[in-house]
Amino acid sequence: MKRCAWANSANALYLAYHDHEWGVPCHDELRLFEMLNLEGAQAGLSWETVLNKRETYRLAFDHWDAKKIAAYDAQKIASLLADPGIIRNKLKVAAVISNAQAYLRLCEETGGLDAYLWAYVGGEPIVNTGERIITTPLSDQISKDLKKRGFKFVGSTIIYAYMQAIGMVQDHAADCDWRHRAEC
Repeated sequence: MKRCAWANSANALYLAYHDHEWGVPCHDELRLFEMLNLEGAQAGLSWETVLNKRETYRLAFDHWDAKKIAAYDAQKIASLLADPGIIRNKLKVAAVISNAQAYLRLCEETGGLDAYLWAYVGGEPIVNTGERIITTPLSDQISKDLKKRGFKFVGSTIIYAYMQAIGMVQDHAADCDWRHRAEC
């Protein structure tokens, strides 16, 4: 089956991500929180690098339990920075903790990432033709608001990639056979 041009790796994990996750509208709160943090971890790296570490990230960050993450202490942070299975960048690790704290506040205010994010698009994905887009006015707007709310590593480029990953934006190439799939 034909895939988007970027899905050209021999890595089965990467291809499965393209085929079954990327661009699929997601409303699962845990996955939305996970992907926001993983997209931030990608900054300056390839998505394949982060994807290969995803399972270790899940273990290291308590299966993305925001309440646990928000309470991490210096000892837990030191253990994360010593874990070769994740990206050991102090700012990125600190961002996950800040994001957990901001996420918990967002849940109280809006009900969570699902309600917050999907309201921007009226509950329906934006469908594009697969051209290469890096940012949009909408990703700029969401980025700005998330930063105001205390989220880190949520610049407009990261947010646009996040929107693609969680299916808020459908950017599969027009001739990609994986374009239409079930929701997460």
